[in-house]
Amino acid sequence: MNEKLTAETIAQSLGSGLAGAFVLTVLHESVRRVVPEAPRADLLGMRAIAKGLKAAGQQPPPDDKLHTLALGGDIVANTLYYSLVGLGGRENAWLLGSTLGAAAGVGAVALPGPMGLGTEPSARTPATAAMTIGWYLVGGLAAAAVYQLFGRSNR
Repeated sequence: MNEKLTAETIAQSLGSGLAGAFVLTVLHESVRRVVPEAPRADLLGMRAIAKGLKAAGQQPPPDDKLHTLALGGDIVANTLYYSLVGLGGRENAWLLGSTLGAAAGVGAVALPGPMGLGTEPSARTPATAAMTIGWYLVGGLAAAAVYQLFGRSNR
């Protein structure tokens, strides 16, 4: 890595992560409304929040509020995750973005079942699983693209 860790590179990494998270969320929320096999990351988030609140002895909020909380949580978590694209510097952004995206997609398919969140939202059909992995990959690539664009604007 040739770049120093500065406030500017941290801001660029976070901005890139936000772009990746935004692209991912827009894909999930748009396509799920028209494609029956589309992944339902929103349901996984809602289930995770409800499960955590119940474990803490709290009553989960109504579904509409739970949905909003899940989307907000997804944006924050995915922003932080995709911001890791900056760790490898500009020369490795594409490789790191695609690796982060693919890993997140595989995790989104493989982990919900063992976590007690169910497999239907991200892996109910082969098409659902493929879209899940593909969309997280697209999020990682979007983060890499934005990180590269930040580098061009500094030249």
